Amino acid sequence: MELQELDAHRHTVSTPSGDLSYLDIGTGPVALFVHGIGTNAYLWRNVIAGLTGQRRCIAVDLPGHGHSPAAADPSLAGLASSLAGFCDALGLGHVDLVANDTGGALAQILAARHPERLATLTLTNCDTDGNTPPEAFKPVIQLAAAGELAPAAVALFQDVAAAAKVSFGDAYEDLERVDPGLIRSYLEPCVGTMQRAREFERLLAALDPADLAAVTPQLSELTVPTLVVWGTADTFFGVSWAYWLRDTIPGVTGVVTIDGGRLLFPDERAAEFVPHLVRHWAASQAA
Repeated sequence: MELQELDAHRHTVSTPSGDLSYLDIGTGPVALFVHGIGTNAYLWRNVIAGLTGQRRCIAVDLPGHGHSPAAADPSLAGLASSLAGFCDALGLGHVDLVANDTGGALAQILAARHPERLATLTLTNCDTDGNTPPEAFKPVIQLAAAGELAPAAVALFQDVAAAAKVSFGDAYEDLERVDPGLIRSYLEPCVGTMQRAREFERLLAALDPADLAAVTPQLSELTVPTLVVWGTADTFFGVSWAYWLRDTIPGVTGVVTIDGGRLLFPDERAAEFVPHLVRHWAASQAA
């Protein structure tokens, strides 16, 4: 789907954590899509297009991303609470939750705290207890904590093509085929101005591995039907973490690997990803 076409389905809802922008497309059971750090709801545009007529697809812009303002509490636990508040504000009950990257951490926290909210869970390449933040991302976190990321990022953003390579060169298999407008939509809310970049620094510096570690005991009891779909060429989240999730969450029904897929494969490889989602949801309904 084109970005302008998606925005015809954009809405904003007030939550206890602030206003959140989201895309709401289609009818049927609700599939809720959660992106990670540095992207936005547009990440799921090709997945949503592949689910036409099958689901009511809701993709949220997390605080400080896309069209959503920054949150007062940008920690993983705080953002997970924002996500729960979002579901409450829209009256969403039994959702099929699908998440990527840092969004996967939020999904794990939400599932651990409120398993009754989920019909199913699907986790793609994402943070886990023991890999938050991933080793390859730690230098960025360190720059943010030192207050040195914002000025460098704002300066780099003046050349969006260069900023794209630095920010997403390892996240996409073929960055040159990605719509430049999409990349701008990712970067501008995070580093388009110094104020936004400082807010982004605050979010990065708030990433605390203890927030995921705290819910691991609950995850070890989670029986919600859970599918793990993992790109095998991700430099941030290796395939071993997919199997860690399988071995930790009793509800995991299987691990599917996307050969050569990188962190943002749900965008690039949606045609491969969607059939796995549909089968997962159908199996859950049949059980």
